[in-house]
Amino acid sequence: MNNLVSASERSRLESSRSKAELRALAVDLLTVPDIEALADVAVRVLSEQFRASHVQVHWAEGLVGAGSAPRQTAPAASGERPLVAAEVFHQAWDLGRPTLRASQEGMELALPLVTHSATGARAVLCLRVAHGRLEEYESFAEMLGLRVNDLLQVSRLKLAVERLEIAERIQRALYAIADLSSGDMEMTDMLSGIHEIIGDLTYAENFYIGLYDPDRHTLRFIYFADSMDPIPTLPEQIFTEAELENSLTMGLIRHGKALMGPSHVIRALLGVTRDEQFGPDSEDWLGIPLVTGGRVCGALVVQSYDPTVRYTETDRALLGYVGQHVLTAVQRKQAHEELERRVAERTRELVEQIEVRKRRERLQAAFHRIAELTSTSETIDELYAAVHGVVGELLDAKNFFIALREGDWIEFPYAVDERDPLARFEPRRTGITLTDHVLNSQKPLLATREELDRLNREGFARTVGTPSVCWLGVPLRGETGPLGVMAVQSYAPEVIYDETDQEVLVFVANHIALAIERKRAQDAIRASKEDLERRVEERTRELADSNLQLRDQIKVRQQIEMRLKHEALHDALTGLPNRSLLLDRMSQCLNRMRRDPERQFAVLFLDLDRFKVINDSVGHLIGDELLKEASRRLQGCVREPDTVARLGGDEFAILIEEVTEIEDTCRVARRVISALNEPIRVSGKELFTSASIGIALGEVRYSAPEELLRDADVAMYRAKARGRQRFEVFDETLHQEALNLLTLEGDLRRAIARGEFEPHFQSIVDIEHGTILGYEALLRWNHPQRGLLPPAEFLSVAEDNGSAETIDWQLFEQALRDVPALAVDGRYVSVNVSARHLRDAHWHEHFFRLLELNRVRPDQVRVEVTEGALLENPELIRKILSEMRDRGLHALLDDFGTGYSSLSYLHQFPMDALKIDKSFVKDLRPGSTGGNTAVVRAIVALAGSLGVKVIAEGIEQPEQRDALRELGCTMGQGFWYSRPQPASQFLKPGGADPYN
Repeated sequence: MNNLVSASERSRLESSRSKAELRALAVDLLTVPDIEALADVAVRVLSEQFRASHVQVHWAEGLVGAGSAPRQTAPAASGERPLVAAEVFHQAWDLGRPTLRASQEGMELALPLVTHSATGARAVLCLRVAHGRLEEYESFAEMLGLRVNDLLQVSRLKLAVERLEIAERIQRALYAIADLSSGDMEMTDMLSGIHEIIGDLTYAENFYIGLYDPDRHTLRFIYFADSMDPIPTLPEQIFTEAELENSLTMGLIRHGKALMGPSHVIRALLGVTRDEQFGPDSEDWLGIPLVTGGRVCGALVVQSYDPTVRYTETDRALLGYVGQHVLTAVQRKQAHEELERRVAERTRELVEQIEVRKRRERLQAAFHRIAELTSTSETIDELYAAVHGVVGELLDAKNFFIALREGDWIEFPYAVDERDPLARFEPRRTGITLTDHVLNSQKPLLATREELDRLNREGFARTVGTPSVCWLGVPLRGETGPLGVMAVQSYAPEVIYDETDQEVLVFVANHIALAIERKRAQDAIRASKEDLERRVEERTRELADSNLQLRDQIKVRQQIEMRLKHEALHDALTGLPNRSLLLDRMSQCLNRMRRDPERQFAVLFLDLDRFKVINDSVGHLIGDELLKEASRRLQGCVREPDTVARLGGDEFAILIEEVTEIEDTCRVARRVISALNEPIRVSGKELFTSASIGIALGEVRYSAPEELLRDADVAMYRAKARGRQRFEVFDETLHQEALNLLTLEGDLRRAIARGEFEPHFQSIVDIEHGTILGYEALLRWNHPQRGLLPPAEFLSVAEDNGSAETIDWQLFEQALRDVPALAVDGRYVSVNVSARHLRDAHWHEHFFRLLELNRVRPDQVRVEVTEGALLENPELIRKILSEMRDRGLHALLDDFGTGYSSLSYLHQFPMDALKIDKSFVKDLRPGSTGGNTAVVRAIVALAGSLGVKVIAEGIEQPEQRDALRELGCTMGQGFWYSRPQPASQFLKPGGADPYN
């Protein structure tokens, strides 16, 4: 392997290489500045002295990020093949082994010059020779490798320094971008600063940033600087994707990866055509997509029109890194600007709200002032002058007049004008002036000079006196009809009235018209009084007495007016603030708490326990005295500025305006309970009552005082449910119960619409023989999620929200549909009718029409009513039941024994049967004599003597059945016979057997 050529040829080569040539070679190798020059020297020496061809030096500095592909010199002879065989090269490059390969053209050599596994630095010498020995080339390669190693180390150091400088430049750029985004400068100034920063990193004379909306497929260029493109691009201008179809920017966004190169090359890569509207071609173009959350949302682009300026991979990497920070800066600035915009918008809204509130307050103050002027002005002229002052406080009223119509004449009792003399306002007949126009149309007129000229030309209204720049007139209309016109006008261009001024003047005019009428009435009364006084003085003292009586009437009227104002905000019985005044003060507390959360407050909602019983037993007059005394005691339990209010009936509320902790309200609640526990003496009677109290603390989550009062009411009902004479604080549990109640109310409305209510029937049985005599229709709710629900779980809610009556009618209609199938062989179906139906004098007529629609005979149905329902309006209910009986529809008295349990009902009302409540039946046993047994025996005996049937409810055991049989009760119902079930169950074979 080492004998590549003959001995004679080797001798010739050795002799031809002189010491001078070796020294010259060494000098050349030591003086070359870089590895590229060293490679050129190696190629020249090997080509000239060794007759080698295809000479190449391949190297890689080995720095991280420099790439693993080797760099190389050009081949010695461009016409020959540029490389040795691939396997020869890779043996030396990858494995570090000197390698040769014989071919027809000679020998191919690949000699390792440098191999550093730690740094990754490598260098290989490749050549092709006709003959020679491997040792000679290895010797040359060894000398060459020493210098290559030195130069590679120097190159690596230079690259490291360059990368460090780049890293520092990037760091400075990122700091600068962060400073710009966090500063107070505008978006345009920030982007201009970013342009300068990018310009410090790379060539960026032509630079722009585009933001893309991937949802709307739109693009806008928030910054655009280009030396060759004269078309200005506004930051707010939005382009659609279709408009930029052939632009490099939209192509970059669709591509999603950085692109670099001449614009025509990138167009070819993206498959877009040339479009003149997107400016001239660039010599080099570098675009970086801006990505957030995995979606392309913009592009950062630099481009060069100078053929000498080209971008590098370093520029691509640098801009790709910096670009994301630019996007973050832009998004942060946009978020900041959006926040400032929202704050400004909200501030503007609040200012407008404050202005509206102030205007309302001014109008309210004007209203009170006008009302006050009516009684304080000595004469009508004083009233007009004072009214002018009030209007002047609300708008510009330097030129102001009041015109009143008296028959066919218009008088001007008050006028102030900067230009026209008062003679212009002398009384005149009605005509076609602006004042007449408003008076006839009874509508406000707001007109500028142009509108006034038009009205004058068209003959609708003629201007009298000096033409004004703006004229505003509104009708004065009192309770008796149109009175006249009130107007203001401006001669100054800077004073122009608007719709707001018109609204203000209309509001004021409405009250002024009433004030004028009242003042006229007062003046008439005063004139009449003066006339009476004059006549009294001239004639008799008797008329003087009449005059005194007239004064008293006026005084009484004034007192009545003051009392009416007081009664509008106070309870007539107790003198306490009413609901309206309480809600107003609660609203003030809520507003105060929103401004200062430390200013807490609370509301106590209470009602008097057993008040209805007391009221019904001793009468309403004593009940009213009880309420007055309770009010006085409640006032004694609080301090200023707390409010005790009566909400109605026996319901009261206490507003505690300063609360430090919840215990403050609890102490007040205890004082109230203690105060009301003391006996109250009224008209010689000693009455006892107590209070159930609900407490709700004010919180900023309440948007209205009614919500807070509602929660206190809920807590009060919890206190009643837990035993009364106690207090409960509203908490999240009660809040959840309230939410559940709202959910149930919504479910009820949907259930009515969907027809989810249905009747279940319980058989009424002949106790002696066990045969079914009839059925009672009982309400059930087939809830889609909760299953079958009895009335106890929803009926109270239906009563509260007013849907119970609708549910009843649905039950009536469905039950009557089943009557033809159930009410056979003399059987009947009974339905329960509540007191709310019997309040309607025509209820039974509606029910009879329902019977006709379902082809049901009256004798197939029974109506069950309770004792309580009979007492609400006995005369009306007696009339209804009598008409029902006359038409064949009989009534049953339900739950007998749970109310007043008076058998006198059986005399007063036409009852076919009574139903003994199950509470009397549950303890019955055969052979028993006392307790409920005696009661049931008496009921059965008395009812039998009156010819009224008796039905026992709640039979659940055979012992109860047997005891009832002993007592002579022949009919009953209960779980022992059947549970409530759909009609279909009774219609099955064997379903009529009560024991099934």
